[in-house]
Amino acid sequence: MQLDHATIVTPDLAATVLFFTRVAGLTDGPRPPFGVPGHWLYSDRRPVLHLVQATLAGRDERSASRIDHIAFRVGSAGEWSSLIERLNRDGIAYQIAHVPLTGERQLFVRLATSIVIEFVGALAP
Repeated sequence: MQLDHATIVTPDLAATVLFFTRVAGLTDGPRPPFGVPGHWLYSDRRPVLHLVQATLAGRDERSASRIDHIAFRVGSAGEWSSLIERLNRDGIAYQIAHVPLTGERQLFVRLATSIVIEFVGALAP
């Protein structure tokens, strides 16, 4: 397993994109058509920083500026199955979603501290 990306929610999407492209040297690139505005910023052809538009700045947990989550890439179907087994064994709740157009799946775990951890990997054949 390896670190895949971090996600930042921001009320000023344009300024955040500008900072990370002009100052940090990341490249704005393709992003699946999620239901909320955002950008994927790339380093070495990998989307390492996901930016999401905050809907109502500062009004609630889902819209205030914050680092939303970090994600780990799961390398194989066996590793994915082992992850599911460990989560079920330990009684840890999770949600599974699918990424539009990419054929990947996401697994989200919300820790007690309200930090979200995502695991992402290709769909099993």
